[in-house]
Amino acid sequence: MPVSSSISSRPAWLEDAVFYEIYPQTFYDTNGDGIGDLPGIIAKLDYIQSLGANAIWLNPCFESPFFDAGYDVADYYKVAPRYGTNDDLKRLFDEAHQRGMRVLLDLVVGHTSIECRWFKESCKAERNEYSDWYIWNDNPWRWDEPGFHVVHGYADRHGNYLTNFFYSQPALNFGFAQPDPQKPWQQPVDAPGPQRVRQEVRNIMKFWLDLGADGFRVDMAGSLVKNDPGQVETARFWRSIRDWLDVEYPEAVLVSEWSNPPVAIRQAGYHMDFLLHFGSRGYTALLRKPYARWHGDPYSFPFFDRSGHGNIREFLDEYLAYYEQIAGKGHIAIPTGNHDINPRLAKNRDWDDLEVFYLFLMTFPGTPFIYYGDEIGMQTLDLPSKEGGYERTGSRTPMQWDDSLNAGFSSAPASKLYLPVDETPGRPTVAAQEKDPHSLLNRVRRLVALRHSHPALQASADLQIIYAEGGKLPFVYLRTRGDQKILVALNPSAQPVEVLLEASLLSQVQQTLFGPKDALTRHPQGWLLRLPPVSGIAYQIG
Repeated sequence: MPVSSSISSRPAWLEDAVFYEIYPQTFYDTNGDGIGDLPGIIAKLDYIQSLGANAIWLNPCFESPFFDAGYDVADYYKVAPRYGTNDDLKRLFDEAHQRGMRVLLDLVVGHTSIECRWFKESCKAERNEYSDWYIWNDNPWRWDEPGFHVVHGYADRHGNYLTNFFYSQPALNFGFAQPDPQKPWQQPVDAPGPQRVRQEVRNIMKFWLDLGADGFRVDMAGSLVKNDPGQVETARFWRSIRDWLDVEYPEAVLVSEWSNPPVAIRQAGYHMDFLLHFGSRGYTALLRKPYARWHGDPYSFPFFDRSGHGNIREFLDEYLAYYEQIAGKGHIAIPTGNHDINPRLAKNRDWDDLEVFYLFLMTFPGTPFIYYGDEIGMQTLDLPSKEGGYERTGSRTPMQWDDSLNAGFSSAPASKLYLPVDETPGRPTVAAQEKDPHSLLNRVRRLVALRHSHPALQASADLQIIYAEGGKLPFVYLRTRGDQKILVALNPSAQPVEVLLEASLLSQVQQTLFGPKDALTRHPQGWLLRLPPVSGIAYQIG
């Protein structure tokens, strides 16, 4: 059954958006200190544009002690000196806009750093204007608050503070949806402290939007209000933010790290929500199920695997349940990976494998996100933890630009680099792949261009599943907008596959947009689709 999105994206620029995620520490270093910086991103905007990406998600760049790689913000109104200045960030916005590109900042407002001035004031024994900006219990000797992480013995204040993640990330006080009457420190959402925190979030957003930001990706978006069944009060807060944006900044976009699109989009008002490994069984089944070939377990394989044992229904059943609820209201974002995902996409996959995945990513509904380096097949390194990265650290290594010193990332001595560069012989680099028309980089460029040039492949075009059987291949779907119809078929396995499609599906193949020209042929009972090993097609049909 076709699923119609009914309306196009709002704001309109999302309809054709392809995002590129940048981890600023390791993208490009211009001052030789071993750490990437904002001028480095500006210097590489033409490269990002050449990829076809027309929007950027920039991981946190605000002042921080970097106990969690910048997801512990000390000053929301100041760029971290290691990346540059506020003027540099404004110049990034301006330079991106001159190229028709948008920039989203990473907004971390469920918690701050322990180095944030607000928290330092909140730690004081005497009451002050920041005392209720964070969540503190009322007894320094009560170290266990069921359902919460508590840090004890940290401050002179008579109590212990709640965290959202690491000890260095005290939770801001957005209130409790259902305060425990036996615990008066649990303030309701309409208490003065939570209300001031909510207003400060709006102030922060306004500051950067006025400077030129195009919106925000919100970290741990569902983590705000505590004791909040169904996250109703958290969603109500974000809905108020969306209503404000629609009036004051109608072109600005909100993207949530929630991994629950019906809540994030329908209730909270986000423009899009990610499917991610921590909240979506479907995303894991698509790309990163644990390998267990030695057990012979067919259910241990992701769909995009040469074994052919992956089950598309494990992804699709979840996806369609979400999609039917949010179509016409927002988008599901599927990333190639991100700074939290280990291993990178290229693990155990070659360029042909990756091409089939990118064909899917650029022809499926919603909004694609490319994690820096995934477009050239960068690999994950085995590294010790850096700035709270732990097992994620190896997916955050420097971008590999060329075969010069430090892969062209930095002129600093190797010992001073933020993270070491992949020194594996034959490592992928942008410079080498630029010269090869068949490289992964150039394949990705062609597929991004395919999406841009065909409205039927963009975010809100209608989706119809043609063939998707558990444990079988190929996976076939139809994208439609107006009179334009594009049939897409995917075979990630190392074996050829075929399926008979109904005659009523099409009258003719109008144009081969991608893949072999003869994959679809007439048959007495319909249309016979044959796909070679590790391949896919996109045909415009009539």
